[in-house]
Amino acid sequence: MQGAILSPLAAWQNFYVIVGTAAATLTGLIFVVVTLIAGVRWRTLMPGDGIATFSTPNVIHFGAVLLVAALLSAPWKALWPVSLLLGLSGLGGVVYDVIVVRRARHQTSYQPVLEDWLWHTIFPLASYTGFIIAAVLLLIYPVPALFIIAAGTILLLFIGIHNAWDNITYTAIELIQPQNKSED
Repeated sequence: MQGAILSPLAAWQNFYVIVGTAAATLTGLIFVVVTLIAGVRWRTLMPGDGIATFSTPNVIHFGAVLLVAALLSAPWKALWPVSLLLGLSGLGGVVYDVIVVRRARHQTSYQPVLEDWLWHTIFPLASYTGFIIAAVLLLIYPVPALFIIAAGTILLLFIGIHNAWDNITYTAIELIQPQNKSED
């Protein structure tokens, strides 16, 4: 009976190795990019509230993907600990998303548009809510729950990629001064 309970998790091992590796690699790349642009002069300094609202969540989302990949790859003896930890992770993500919404509404460095609200708040909320739903379903209907978890992790991965690209292109085009004008 034990093998039958754990077999749904075992079938997803390669998926979570790939997704977890991608999340860890992309997190590292964010640190490299931030380090590279840290010394650049800015036309308009982006205050900490802009960074906390638009950049930090990418690291959180990639970290959540890495956490879920680790949770679902661990050799659990039963599904209930995975379900509990996944539900707590989803709840933590929902709480963090509420914090991001609050920060986006109160920051002054940039006025978010519909695309920003979708990618920075709505889509992450859907993903983290999916984790909570999947955590509830995991003990009863493990196969559909695992597909919900997979969809949530892939969504968070794409959210992080989209938002990191959006942040970098915004920074490169809108905020960074050309070197020759900064010395005038």
